[in-house]
Parts: sequence; structure tokens; C-alpha cells
Amino acid sequence: MINKILDFRSDTVTKPTAGMLDAMMSAKVGDDVFGEDETVHTLETKLANIFNMEAGLFCPSGTMTNQIGIKCFTQPMDEVICDQTAHVYRYEIGGIAFHSAASVRLLYGERGILTPELIEPEINEDNIHYPNSSLVVLENTVNKGGGSCYTLSQIAPIHHLCNIKGLKLHLDGARIFNALVATGDKAHDYGQYFDGISVCLSKGLGAPVGSVLLGDRATIHKARKIRKAFGGGMRQAGFLAAAGIYALDNHVERLKEDHDHAKTLAATLSAVSYVKSVMPVETNIVIFEVEKGSADKIVNQFKEKGLLCNTTSSSTVRLVTHLDLSAEMIDRAIEIILHL
Repeated sequence: MINKILDFRSDTVTKPTAGMLDAMMSAKVGDDVFGEDETVHTLETKLANIFNMEAGLFCPSGTMTNQIGIKCFTQPMDEVICDQTAHVYRYEIGGIAFHSAASVRLLYGERGILTPELIEPEINEDNIHYPNSSLVVLENTVNKGGGSCYTLSQIAPIHHLCNIKGLKLHLDGARIFNALVATGDKAHDYGQYFDGISVCLSKGLGAPVGSVLLGDRATIHKARKIRKAFGGGMRQAGFLAAAGIYALDNHVERLKEDHDHAKTLAATLSAVSYVKSVMPVETNIVIFEVEKGSADKIVNQFKEKGLLCNTTSSSTVRLVTHLDLSAEMIDRAIEIILHL
């Protein structure tokens, strides 16, 4: 039976709730490429206001919002600075090279978290042999870092460095609301630090599709043309935007439940013999290293017992909690973990 499957592969696997479906079906829509979908306008304005930025652009995916943002802030032969675990580098199909003709300078942060001390030595001087360092990209939360979070007190000095060095700063906010719930920081304080913010609605917030790129009006005007060139112009997109609005109104505070569930799973995994170590859990991602053998073997054994998860390397496994996993389902997962 499908309802027996416990799906921890990602927080992207959620289905719209009944309330979200009602909001989608009652949305007022128009042709968004003509700028006539009022529900899309409402979503873009709502998120811009939440993060204290001037404007927003609704796109099908976080990959698109990230790649549009990078293209807005770079020129061919520029260089993008990011952590070596960054989603924009590892999981967006070489899009920085393909779309923006820019190179990438990879840094090695602690669980993906960068600091000014790591960044500053890697900013290129003006030299005919070097690409122009033009953009720093941060990720919050850090997927490969096990959901590790930046706080605003960590972001502020990076912004200051970028400001004095003339670099733009972009945030891949794939799970930014998870970070806000975990740190207690305020979304409204983010706008002063970033030139662009990508906010994903289809992960922890549970919307079926969509991300919004935030920036100043000039950036978003440019981004709208790039979205069209990428094939991302959607027509009656308000049906999807309505799901994002509902998620923002109803699914943010409950993220703490996902974080608590993840911490419970991590404590259980730390106590079993086949687990060598578990990354610290700050949000809704649990990554553990197997004691011996392969991570694939553990994932397959979990699958046989009705628990789905993924490997992140030959020796590490990831579980992600989300709104479709109830407390009862977490209890069932614990039983599977303990009796594998």
C-alpha cells in the first residue's frame, strides 16, 4: 500500500494540502507574460515585502531563479565565488558556464558556510590573466551541509566585504524559511545584504512548483527578459502562485515540527551500530555516515522496509523531513532504523 511508504528522499515530494488546493482552484488568473496575472503579482509583491526588497519574479524552479540571478550579476569571463558544496555549482548542470560564460572559484567552508576570511584571499586582483571576481553566492540552508544555517550576524560581514570589493552578493535561499525558523532572524532584515535572493516555495513550504527571484526593480526588469529567453515565461501561472501564497500564510511556523522530527531521527541514528557519525542537525536535513559497507546497501535495506531516502556519497545517507510526515510516521521510521 502506498500509504505505508515513508518518503524521506526530499521535502520536494509533498502533495498540496486540501486548503492549498482550494486556494489554487479559486485563484484569479491572467496571462503573466502580458503582465496580467494578479495572483502572480500578489505573490511577487508579498515576498518582496517580506524580505524588504523592491520586486520579485516568479519562476518554475529554484535552478532558474539562481541561474537568472547569476546572469544578472555577471558578464562573460567573470568568476563566481561559492562553496564547493553549493547547489548552483553541483546540481544545476554546469549552468553557470552554460548560461553566463563565467568560471567558478570553489571554497571549502565548514559544512558549506563561508566567511570573509575564506572569501577575501580568493577575490582576484585586476590582472589580464585572471577572470573578474564579480559575485559571491551563499546557500541557506546548505543542502550538502546537512541543513546548516547562516545567521544574519555571519552574513553581514560577507556583505561588507563584497561592498568594499565591488562584488555582488546572491542568496540561494532554497530553504531560507527553515533557516529563519531555526535562527530566529527576521526575513525583513535580509534585503539590506543581498543583491538577489532566490526563495523556493516547493521544498519545506510544500507548494507543488515555483521559486521567486527578489532584487531591485532594475535587476528584476532585466531578469524578466532573461526568464523569457530561458523559456520560463508562464501564462495563467496564478494557479501555481496561489499555492505559494497559501504556503507563506500557513506553512512557515510549522517548519519547527520538521526540525524537531529531524533531530529525533538523528538521535536515533546516533545510537545504532551501522552508523559511524551524524552531522549536526539544525533544520530538516539529516545526513549520516555508515560504519562500514556502502550507503547504497543501507538505502536499499531501508527501502525494503518501506522507508525511502537517498545517498549523498558512497558512504553517506540523507533523510529530509517535511509536512507530509506525521509524528506517527516518524515513530514508524524510528522502529525501522532501530531494527534494520
